[in-house]
Amino acid sequence: MFKKVLIANRGEIACRVIRACRELGIKTVAIHSEVDRESMHVKLADQTVCVGQASASESYLNIPSIIAAAEIKGADAIHPGYGFLAENAYFAEVCEACGLKFIGPSKESIEQMGDKITAIELMKKSGIPVVPGSDGPVNADDPKIFAIAKKIGYPVIIKATAGGGGKGMRIVVSEETLQNAIITAQTEAKAAFGNSDVYMEKYIEEPHHIEFQVLGDKYGKIVYLPERDCSIQRRHQKLVEESPSPLINVALRKKIGKAARNAAVAVKYVTVGTIEFLVDKKGHFYFMEMNTRIQVEHPVTEMVTGIDLVKEQIKLAAGEKLSITSEKVKILGHVIECRINAEDPDRDFTPSPGKINKLFLPGGPGIRLDTHVYCGYTIPPFYDSLIAKVLAFGKDRDEAITKMQRALREVEIEGIKNTSSLLSKIMVNENFQKGSVSTDFLSKYIFGR
Repeated sequence: MFKKVLIANRGEIACRVIRACRELGIKTVAIHSEVDRESMHVKLADQTVCVGQASASESYLNIPSIIAAAEIKGADAIHPGYGFLAENAYFAEVCEACGLKFIGPSKESIEQMGDKITAIELMKKSGIPVVPGSDGPVNADDPKIFAIAKKIGYPVIIKATAGGGGKGMRIVVSEETLQNAIITAQTEAKAAFGNSDVYMEKYIEEPHHIEFQVLGDKYGKIVYLPERDCSIQRRHQKLVEESPSPLINVALRKKIGKAARNAAVAVKYVTVGTIEFLVDKKGHFYFMEMNTRIQVEHPVTEMVTGIDLVKEQIKLAAGEKLSITSEKVKILGHVIECRINAEDPDRDFTPSPGKINKLFLPGGPGIRLDTHVYCGYTIPPFYDSLIAKVLAFGKDRDEAITKMQRALREVEIEGIKNTSSLLSKIMVNENFQKGSVSTDFLSKYIFGR
C-alpha cells in the first residue's frame, strides 16, 4: 500500500480522497493555488504545497509544479480526482516516468477512451451498440456533411472528439444550420480542449442518461455495479443522479451491465471508471463514452451498494485484487443525489462566486453531505461551481424523494446564488416523482422552453 498520496485536485473531491487515505492509514499532500489557501482540503491534509497562481493553467494544470511538489514531499502516488488532469494521458505517463503511481488507468486506456471517435470504433469492434454517426471528424466546408446528416436522420448532434462536460456540442434540427453548428462546436472545442475535431451522430430524443460503474484489477478481473440515472442535466452537465434508475429493470440492468464490462475488458481497464449510455423508452441502449476516472456522482453508488469506491480505487492502483463480483453486489435501497452549484438558475446558470455569509447544510437520518465549503469561505471565480452534494437514502424511491425534499428545505446559503431552490422544484415535480426523467427534463417541465 502507498505511504503518502498527493492529491492533484481541489474542492470536495480532494476532501473525499484525503478522508479515504486517512482511513487506509495513508499520509496526504494537498496542492493548492494562491487563492485556495483557505480551502477545506488544505486544512484536512497532512502536508500542503502551493503550486501556482489562481488560474488553473498555472496551478492545478501545472504538471511540472505538481510533480515537483510530489517529489519534495516524498509522495509515492498521485490521485488526480476528477476534472483537471484526471483524464490526461500525458500526465499519467509523466507520473509513471518519475516513479509516482498514477491512481487511475494506464495512459493507453486514457488515450483509447479519451478520443470519442477511437472509443466508438473500439466499441463497434467489441459488439457494443453505438449511436449511428459519422465515421470520423466532420468539417463545415465538406459537402458530404449534408448526405451524412440525411443518412443519420435529423436531429443530429455535433460533438467534440476530445473532452466532455457539454463543451463543443450543438444540436442540429435541419441542414440550414448544420454548417454554422459545426463551426461553432469546433471553435468551442478548440478553446476547451486544444483540439477542434468534432463528429456527428444521431440525437436520441428524450433519452435516459445511464451509466455503469466498472472496477478492474491488474489481474484481468472486471466487475460492474448497479447503474446510475443521470438524466436531469443543465447544459449537458448533471444536476440530479439516482440509483437504481426508474427506467431499468433486472433484465435490462444485466444486459447493459455486461456491455459495460465488455467495454472495460476491451481496453484492459484497471481501477475505477464509468461507462455511459443513452437509453430510449423502449430499452434500446447505445454506448456514449467512458470516463476513465472517479465520477462526481460516485457517492450514489457507494450508498446504494455499501462499497467505498475511492478506497477501492486506491487499493486497485496499489495492485490489490478485486474482492467483489457483480452478481453478489446487492442494491440496498434507493439513493438520490442533488448537486448544489454556485450558479444562478434564473440567469441561465451564470456562475455566482463570492463570500458565503451564512451557511446551513442538511443532515439527519439517511442524508450524506460531501462539500468543501464553510461559513465565511469565498468561492473563487476560477474553477468549477460545485459547492456541495446532498444525498438521500431510502428503502425505496418514494422515501428517498421525501428525505431529499426535507434535506433541501434545510439548506440556507447567503451571499451567493445557488441551485438549491431549483433542486427543490425538481423534487416536488410530479413528472420526476413518476420517474418520467430524460435529458430535456428541465426545459420540458421546469423552465417550459
